[in-house]
Amino acid sequence: MKQRIYWKSLSVSLLLIGFLAEGCEESASRPLPLLGPYEVNDTIIDGMLNTDTTFTAVRPFSFTDQDGNEVTEVTTNGKVYITDFFFTSCPTICPKMKQQMLRLYNDFEDNDDVIFLSHSIDPKRDSVARLHDYAEKLGISSERWHLMTGERDDIYSMAKHYMIAAQEDKLAPGGYAHSGAFLLVDKSKQIRGIYDGTSAEEVDQLKEDIQKLLNDEAQP
Repeated sequence: MKQRIYWKSLSVSLLLIGFLAEGCEESASRPLPLLGPYEVNDTIIDGMLNTDTTFTAVRPFSFTDQDGNEVTEVTTNGKVYITDFFFTSCPTICPKMKQQMLRLYNDFEDNDDVIFLSHSIDPKRDSVARLHDYAEKLGISSERWHLMTGERDDIYSMAKHYMIAAQEDKLAPGGYAHSGAFLLVDKSKQIRGIYDGTSAEEVDQLKEDIQKLLNDEAQP
């Protein structure tokens, strides 16, 4: 048996989502795609090559949130979660992203099955105390929205795992370059969608897809 591991590119994933999202009727009935890292297993059966593709779950992680709590993959057990990457001093897209994420946070305020994970890509400045202040300004609780910091390499490696661009860049505003994407992850820790976190229209679609996951996973 031969095993190969791949990552779907962000651009391909976005194109796939855009194609699947066309039409209100299609959007309501379409299954959400599986995205992210996947394994390809080649086996020979009766002299014939058989290829089986399996999308892998989000890998284990460990970060610290705005209240000093450890956040791991266990935190997301039994949850649908939305995740992104940002930094508190970002002068460009982060304020738009956080306002859109806050909209989702408020929309699902009474649903304990939905949580939010935001990774700071500036761990040198974004201390726990600074993230706490930022959370207070947003008016959010760490029980449902974790603003996280950790070791720089761990954060950037996690971004790559999620297919998100995040890196230091002296030429970029604020010194960091990163994607504005929101990722939707289901209760099995599978990536199910990628959305432009600066676009109200795409975040509206994300809201619909969150509800779809909740409805689908509630079925016996």
